[in-house]
Amino acid sequence: MPKSKGVRVITAPKQINEYDDREIDCQEAMEPGFQAIVECMLDAGWTRGEVIRTLRRLIAADNIAQRDIAKVEAELAIARARARAAKA
Repeated sequence: MPKSKGVRVITAPKQINEYDDREIDCQEAMEPGFQAIVECMLDAGWTRGEVIRTLRRLIAADNIAQRDIAKVEAELAIARARARAAKA
């Protein structure tokens, strides 16, 4: 795997568009970083269970944040469209 300043570089998808096994390729690209995070957490004294539960919570929090961002963006788009319509 290529390295840059001692840090592993994440491989890019094989194609820009969707393709079979794209998610598998993503998983393979993410695996070394994931293992490094888990190993660092274990070395710091956290248990594997704590690390995995926390990762799940972080993913859930990110999903909520992304949903909230999408909702705000949709509301802004509607408000802009209404403002444009009112000017017309």
